[in-house]
Amino acid sequence: MKMVLIKNALIINEGKRQRADVLIDGERIKRIWVHGTGYTVQDNLSPCTVHRAPCTSIIDAEGLLLLPGLIDDQVHFREPGLTHKGDIHSESRAAVAGGITSFMDMPNTIPQTVTVEALNDKFDLAARNSMANYTFMIGGTNDNIDELKKEGAKRAVAVKVFMGASTGNMLVDNPQSLERIFSELNQIIVTHCESEAVIAANKARYMAQYGEDLDITFHPKIRDVRACFESSSEAVRLAKKYNSRLHIFHLSTEKELSLLESRPLEEKRITAEVCIHHLWFSDEDYAEKGNLIKWNPAIKSRTDRDALRKALIEGKIDIVATDHAPHTLAEKQGSCVKAASGGPMVQHALVAMLELCKQGVFTEELVVEKMAHAPAKLFGIKDRGFIREGYYADLVLVNPNQPWTVSKENILYKCGWSPMEGTTFSHRVEKTFVNGRLVYDGGRFEEDFRGKELEII
Repeated sequence: MKMVLIKNALIINEGKRQRADVLIDGERIKRIWVHGTGYTVQDNLSPCTVHRAPCTSIIDAEGLLLLPGLIDDQVHFREPGLTHKGDIHSESRAAVAGGITSFMDMPNTIPQTVTVEALNDKFDLAARNSMANYTFMIGGTNDNIDELKKEGAKRAVAVKVFMGASTGNMLVDNPQSLERIFSELNQIIVTHCESEAVIAANKARYMAQYGEDLDITFHPKIRDVRACFESSSEAVRLAKKYNSRLHIFHLSTEKELSLLESRPLEEKRITAEVCIHHLWFSDEDYAEKGNLIKWNPAIKSRTDRDALRKALIEGKIDIVATDHAPHTLAEKQGSCVKAASGGPMVQHALVAMLELCKQGVFTEELVVEKMAHAPAKLFGIKDRGFIREGYYADLVLVNPNQPWTVSKENILYKCGWSPMEGTTFSHRVEKTFVNGRLVYDGGRFEEDFRGKELEII
């Protein structure tokens, strides 16, 4: 097994910023030496000599940030069945280039991941193809609750319930089915919350008034604040009624924040996530970006965006994720009713959040907390999400002073486009370690590397 020493890094981890050297032994972090706490690195000695460590290689990280690898709790890597948009290999490759070392993939594939057999098939696919560590969610439907109660279903990190239809036909709209899911399951229940009744009524009203060819500015009017709040509040009501463990995906409105509490994550039974696009864009960006920023739930007002940012800082929102959901450019064409919802984000999530740090919106410590520590704690992921001795060496080295512009030439998604195209970021991901291996290094990949199934405790 190789020993790699990362020296002179500025570690951002567990709310602290510390200059340190980190020794990787095989898959795990063996030692962390914080500068100024018991030794002095002498200029005429190798750091491996100073640390008495038989290093295979040394990486000088002077001027770089060292972060724990990010854990993305919501991606749609499109395999099986939708691989013309993306696949586990192509999108996990883009993820590690963006500093995401572990992901949780959603069940709305073809076939849908709503049985233990389909779940196991996806784990097999990932073992063969994923460059990052992986786990999957199993999907709830109106009639598969008995399947979700099987022992094999607990291999999934959570049960995903579409309380609003999105890509795929997995809407759980039977009140009795929802009652059973919330009352009978012990797993974490993750919800997509939008009221289909409100959406249908809004769509009918606007199409009757303006015709069927509605442009993208109608999207946040059709999937409006009321649609989100009615569904989210119902999920919270059910969770409180049965003391269920509820995690609400991709909040998009200020009003929904009234359903949440600013408490330590460990004390919560109801938690929430916000996505990069709802923190970065607002409805003012539809004029330039059009359907490229069409997501469900819709990107809404600047007021909503700013409230989500504030709630993240205050602890009402617990996790930042991507909802990475690639489509081809052809599928993104047409009216706001016909164009596909979703977009790719894993390659650009970390640098976008660090750009918001540079703008004074967030701190780097908060980014690490919400994108690495919190997902590990919330989902019980063993030995990941932190830079700690004995933990897996899932690590990201970031240059904070290396501007670059997103262009078609450097986009790694299989779909070949990004809503961030043309954006200049000040931070660049230089190196990504997954399980102690340097999988991404300045544009080069260790193409044969494969990640591991995440262990849930």
